[in-house]
Amino acid sequence: MASIFTKIVNGEIPCYKIAETENHLAFLDVNPNSKGHTLCIPKKEVDKVFDLDETSYIELMLFSRRIAKAIEKTIPCKRVGLSVIGLEVPHTHVHLIPLSVMDDARFIQKVKMTPNEFESLAETIKKAL
Repeated sequence: MASIFTKIVNGEIPCYKIAETENHLAFLDVNPNSKGHTLCIPKKEVDKVFDLDETSYIELMLFSRRIAKAIEKTIPCKRVGLSVIGLEVPHTHVHLIPLSVMDDARFIQKVKMTPNEFESLAETIKKAL
C-alpha cells in the first residue's frame, strides 16, 4: 500500500509544495513544530533513509540543503535543524525545522496555521530558492 507521501507525490493528496525536482519533493509539514517546518522526500518510496542507495541519499541531502537555505532566508530563526526519524510514515523524509529554542525540535509543541497562512508561507519560501 502506498504511503501518504507517495499519495502526495502522485497528486492524490494535496500539499503546500515548496519545490519539486524529478526525484524529490519539498512541502510544508501540516502539523509543524514551528512556522516553516518542511519535509523533503525522495519521490521513490523507500522506508528507511539508510536503505537509500548512496547516490539517492546524497541527492536527498543536497536537495534538503537547498531548501534549508531558502527557509533561513525567509523565517526568523537561530538555525534550521535537520531531523530524520521516520517512525510515523514508512517513506524516507527529512524534517527541516526552523529553530529558535531547543523545544522546537522535540515534536511536542505544534504551531497552528490556517490554509491561507500555509499557502502564503510556501510561496514566500519558494521565492527564496
